[in-house]
Amino acid sequence: MSSFTSLLFSCAAIAAFLILLRRWRYRRLRLPPGSLGLPFIGETLQLISAYKSDNPEPFMDRRLNRYGLVFTTHVFGEPTVFSAEPEMNRFVLANEGKLFECSYPGSISNLLGKHSLLLMKGNLHKKMHSLTMSFANSWIIKDHLLVDVDRLIRLNLDSWSDRVLLMEEAKKITFELTVKQLMSFDPDEWTENLRKEYVLVIEGFFTLPFPLFSPTYRRAIKARTKVAEALTLVVRERRKGSESDGNRKKDMLGALLASGEQFSDEEIVDFMLALLVAGYETTSTIMTLAVKFLTETPLALAQLKVCNIFTCYRR
Repeated sequence: MSSFTSLLFSCAAIAAFLILLRRWRYRRLRLPPGSLGLPFIGETLQLISAYKSDNPEPFMDRRLNRYGLVFTTHVFGEPTVFSAEPEMNRFVLANEGKLFECSYPGSISNLLGKHSLLLMKGNLHKKMHSLTMSFANSWIIKDHLLVDVDRLIRLNLDSWSDRVLLMEEAKKITFELTVKQLMSFDPDEWTENLRKEYVLVIEGFFTLPFPLFSPTYRRAIKARTKVAEALTLVVRERRKGSESDGNRKKDMLGALLASGEQFSDEEIVDFMLALLVAGYETTSTIMTLAVKFLTETPLALAQLKVCNIFTCYRR
């Protein structure tokens, strides 16, 4: 038997042993039925390929038909329980922080940073969440946010050609608006370079969290380092500025520096990165769907225009 054949046989034996060991371990935990797939990889590749196709539902449908509304799988380096049962989902959400703790796959948590708002728990999470929500009060929305929304959308509309990819443009607008609220930066070459690196970070969220096997994740790690370095420079410059002249800009970074909590540069960078992530996909998706459905429903669009005119008149 050649050395290559012996090596191949040994690898197959080790893989089979790991699969049996893992099945035995998770059977003892009395998890819902399902398949954990291959060692380390699990069923991640099947999930990623499904969501890159035109119809990702079969990934869920096949498992729901075979195992029921609640099943176990292994994706993004983590054993995971999927639930399509409304009552169970309500129970989990109602008991978050009590019986259940919010967590993210390693591919996401590593890229977000250990001080990310999405990963915080306890009193620190409450303080940071309260600070974030303080920027959602009515006078800030009216006097700052809506003004910036209108200006940035008009700026982007002026740069559009005859044909645009609406979803990508919505993401660009969302990112620029978030950067404006976080650091008071208007769109320029610096923000565009930051956005390009940030997109690479986002692409690494839903992939295998093993740089050796995933080029996408390797690129995301490098991009995350560049984003963190750029944001750290901004934080340090703002610290010096606030200490020298006592002036504070009315943005999220200014609020963090003036909060009295003595946050480190790393904590502030992780926090701002989490806020960039929080609304990027969701807000841009809602914007795109709003345009689509309003275009397909002229009556609703006309009613919305009337409501907008009436609101402006009342002001």
